[in-house]
Amino acid sequence: MSSNHRTLSPEQIENLLNILKARFEKNKHRHEHISWDDVQARLEAHPEKLWSLDEMEATGGEPDVVAIDDNTGEYIFFDCAAESPKGRRSFCYDRDAWESRKEHKPQNNALGAAKAMGVAILTEDEYRQLQQLDKFDLKTSSWVKTPEDIRKLGGAIFCDRRYGKVFTYHNGAESYYGARGFRGVLKI
Repeated sequence: MSSNHRTLSPEQIENLLNILKARFEKNKHRHEHISWDDVQARLEAHPEKLWSLDEMEATGGEPDVVAIDDNTGEYIFFDCAAESPKGRRSFCYDRDAWESRKEHKPQNNALGAAKAMGVAILTEDEYRQLQQLDKFDLKTSSWVKTPEDIRKLGGAIFCDRRYGKVFTYHNGAESYYGARGFRGVLKI
């Protein structure tokens, strides 16, 4: 992740906006009926969110607009990289899981990294919404927000797409794999 301070220079902002605009225009099927000019105006009105989008980009997430929140009017960005973001793989689920490992600890945990980036981890429903836009995680998998009753028992859930279907699985929350990361969501 790029930096400890949460502001971007004017050059970084311009670069990020150019990347986001190019991705937006290339993937219009993800956000039909949404105007880039409206998205850019919202981004410019909320510069504090640009740092989080830059973190999503810097860790390989390829964030893109996927919807508008009907209740708040906020634009919803998901990580839209074809595979789980490279800079966020080999993480266990959360801090408790990380602390439970006595040896071979992963470098980080998904929930902690998401919080540090200023984003939330996708829920299972959001993950399924993402999969309706394109085919993601054909070779990787992504942790998703785990219900408390499962987490209290030591488990966590993750999803992927195989055989033309989206699957939800379970694993011990302390597990981590080179092909499993997490996808973030940010509302602006």
